Formats: sequence, C-alpha cells, structure tokens
Amino acid sequence: MIRDPDTHTLLIEGVRRFVSERLVPAEQQVEDEDDIAPDILQDMREMGLFGMTIPQAYGGMGLTTEEEVGIAFELGKTSPAFRSRVGTNNGIGSLGIVLAGSEPQRQRHLPAMASGDRIAAFALTEPDAGSDAASLKTTARPVDSGFVIQGVKRFITNAPQASVFTVFARTPASDANGHTISAFLVERDAPGLSVGPRDHKLGQRGAHTADVFFDDVPVSRDALLGQPGEGFRLAMKTLDRGRIHIAAVCVGMAQRLQAEALSYALSRKQFGAPIASFQLIQAQLADSQTEIEAARALVLDAARRRDEGEDVNMLASCTKLFSSEMLGRVADRALQIHGGAGYMRDFCVERFYRDARLYRIYEGTSQIQQLVIARQLIKGHA
Repeated sequence: MIRDPDTHTLLIEGVRRFVSERLVPAEQQVEDEDDIAPDILQDMREMGLFGMTIPQAYGGMGLTTEEEVGIAFELGKTSPAFRSRVGTNNGIGSLGIVLAGSEPQRQRHLPAMASGDRIAAFALTEPDAGSDAASLKTTARPVDSGFVIQGVKRFITNAPQASVFTVFARTPASDANGHTISAFLVERDAPGLSVGPRDHKLGQRGAHTADVFFDDVPVSRDALLGQPGEGFRLAMKTLDRGRIHIAAVCVGMAQRLQAEALSYALSRKQFGAPIASFQLIQAQLADSQTEIEAARALVLDAARRRDEGEDVNMLASCTKLFSSEMLGRVADRALQIHGGAGYMRDFCVERFYRDARLYRIYEGTSQIQQLVIARQLIKGHA
C-alpha cells in the first residue's frame, strides 16, 4: 500500500505522462487495428499497471481505493482499451481471489496477474442473465473428483486474452437459506472450455469481449473460490469497488472530452469570433465542468469511505449512476460544440461519443443502480 502522498503523486504524474506521450498518440492505431500494440502492453507491464490493487505480498502495488481512482482518472483520458486490458486484473478478476481465495489460489494466480503475464476474466453474465444475475443457468454438477461445469457466458471482458476465469455457476443448495451460486477459478486450457470470436461493438475498439462456452468442463474441488453458495455475495462485493473504479474512468473521459470541446471552441471561428465567446457555447462548457467536478468529488468520497471500512453498496451505485450518466451528457455537449465536425471520424470526440455509451450499461445498468439505491433507502428506513 502506498501511504506516502509524495510517492503517490509521483505515480500519478508518471501515469499522466505515459497517457499523454504514449497512449494518446496510439489511439488511432487501436481504433484501426482493434488491438493494442505489444510494445505498449510491455510498457504497461513494466509500469506495474496490471497489479495496481493486488497486495504487495503477491507482487502488486496494493493501492487503496482512493489511490486507485487517482490512476483511473488519468487512464480514463485515453482510449478505453488501455484501461480495459488492465482493469480486470485490478478489479473484478482479482478481487474475488483477494477476498475469498485460499493461500494456494492466491499464490498461483495473483503474482502472475500483477506482472501482466496472466489476464483474468469475470464470467458472470449469460445470454439470459444480465441485470438479473441471480437467475444464471450455468451449472456446476458435483462429482467425485470435484465439479463439472456446463453453460455459456456472454460479453466477457478480456475473454480472448484471459488465462483464468472466475466463473459463477449454480450448485446444489449449500445452507438453510438455499444459496446456490458458487464461484470457481477455471483455467483457460481446461478441457471443454472454449472462447467464441470477438464481439463487434458500437465502440471501445481494442477492448475485447466474447462468449465463453463450458461443455462439461471438469474442475477439482480446489477450484472452488470461497465456500459453496457464496458466489453471488462475492460477486456483489467485487462490484462495489468495480463500480467506483468505473465511475472514476467516466470522470477521466469526461475531462478529456471537455478539454477537446474547449480547445475546439477557442479555435473555431464563426461570425468573426471564436465560438467560445458565444454565451450558449459557454453555458454548455460550464454545465459540463460543473458535472465533472461533482462526479469527481463523489468518486473520491466513495473511495475514501470504502477504505475506511464503511458499507458503500448504495454509495457505489450512486457514484456509478451519476458519473456514467454525467459522461453521456458531457460527450453529447462536446460533440454538439464541434458541430458537423464532431460527427466526423477525423475528430476524437466522435470516437469517445461511441465509447462513452457503454459505461451506462456494464458493471450494472443505470436502471439497476437506481434499484439498488432505492432498495437500500427503503431497507434503511425500515
């Protein structure tokens, strides 16, 4: 854990330079090739970006949530592909192992994740189980040697590159409460596991998702993550931190869009003056800046309160809901300020406009966040 503020400041400044000098110039290449160049990935490994939140005992930096979002603010200012490639290793792909993994599981997976030699994936969503994650149909049938997994997972981030999957599957009821969802660590080379072709998405090129198929995949009892029946609760715990992280990325992208909009407004002239001198343009810039500042403050507050041990289930949803919706509005204003030019692929706001749309869907849609918030309010009042 980085406790020295000066050290953390240096880390953020280093990431900021890396983003501006290395990643931003490579954005168009990622868009054209739908992939990240190997030399950039190697630079990301050497910077330790794959293991930012993994404990130092396993080769990572052990950043707190507050320290992590400071890095996410910077990574959000460039193409989402770069952040996405390291994201699962630092969030939902590793956090379950940190929270519930046995020591042998941690030793096997976490050091390789921290170095970037192993990419993790979080296999929860299914063709018929997205927002309603508790209705998943993938099963893990007990056998003498362990379990046999059967089912399909959909839209799994980093599936084409993943070496290990945290797989959520239905097992026989394990306690009086009837909890039936368990989590398993499944290696990519397990017999019967296959990954489908990359999904063709609206945006976020270079950030790959795909279906993952489990055709009677055998796993040992040692593959079970935590206790039987604890899978759903473990998934929700990992999503709390993940939602704060995604909210921070939204803030970073909104800051980039605002900078592009301001720069264009200062250089673009109409009626003999820069359009930034027109009050209706100024109003859009002002609204965007206000929302960015509010979202940034909300992210930092949620991160700090999580680090203090507070239950942030509702706050994480508030943060993700506000920040992702804020990003959508900022992206729309940035494109509007660019006018017709913003609709052209010659300008990065067109690409970011498409990229931004996903953040209101994954890690829980805006509507799911609303339900979480409302239910927690009602529960608290009762």
